[in-house]
Amino acid sequence: MPEVVAIGETMVLFSPVGDGPLRYIQHFEKRIGGAESNVCICLVRLGHSAGWISRVGDDEFGRFVVSSIRAEGVDVSQVKVDPEAPTGIYFKERRPFGLGQVYYYRKGSAASRLLPDDLDPEYIRSAKVLVGSGITPALSESCEKTLWRAVEIAKEAGILFVFDPNLRLKLWPPEKARATLLEFARRADVLLPGADEAEFLTGEADPLAAARKLQQLGPQLVIVKTGAKGALVVEGDQAYEVPGFPVERVVDPVGAGDAFAAGFIAGRLEGKRVYEAVRLGTVCGALATTVPGDVEGIPERALVDRLLEAKGGPDVRR
Repeated sequence: MPEVVAIGETMVLFSPVGDGPLRYIQHFEKRIGGAESNVCICLVRLGHSAGWISRVGDDEFGRFVVSSIRAEGVDVSQVKVDPEAPTGIYFKERRPFGLGQVYYYRKGSAASRLLPDDLDPEYIRSAKVLVGSGITPALSESCEKTLWRAVEIAKEAGILFVFDPNLRLKLWPPEKARATLLEFARRADVLLPGADEAEFLTGEADPLAAARKLQQLGPQLVIVKTGAKGALVVEGDQAYEVPGFPVERVVDPVGAGDAFAAGFIAGRLEGKRVYEAVRLGTVCGALATTVPGDVEGIPERALVDRLLEAKGGPDVRR
């Protein structure tokens, strides 16, 4: 059984070969993209075991998603094939000055039809960590119920629940998003919002003030991701910053937060102190931004260790 279990949708991603409005793009590269499967893939590359729970359509895209994630070493035994709904897809659009967009075609997708009955309680109980994100409850009422059921199972078994709000306002109204995400935050042991998400949830523009408000909801640990700066950690009465890892050129920021989460979780599974685990997360997140695609930039453990040993300095091996 895997150490970490994650629940959520993975779609087929069509990434443009070129920049500009999609109406002028003629060629795309086919990849996969999904926050929870990204976390699983990164954990496996860091030397841990992970299992992904979801649904896919009984179609070629669904088979592509499952085979791609299985090929990364992630356990996909809990993925259900839905013969009545398609696998979701989405397109990226790259524009100058970081003004790109993402276009989703996921309404009514197989993953949006996840049900609590799709869960095997023993599979979740056998894990050490349950990973959830705010994307899953945004997909449908049944998805929200499914994630709540998974949290209930994890809490009863004393399993760590790590929650990343992963705000997607294209999927639901702000009021519903805020209320639901705050409820999941109350049940989280570790909460991993980005700075903008922390402000959205609390109304506090200052990351520390926002983190303190979120801490009052109940999480043992609140880690606010602050982009290139790194992360702000609030643990008990302590609050401190963990510096980011410098990146000369950001190619694709999508997936960086997922890699950060995986790095942090890997560090804690290995018994590292919170600071060291967060530092591992910042390195993984930084590396994920250097290559196009959600998973293509997720690093192998050897590269992460080399960078940590070099502490940002030159490390040339011949």
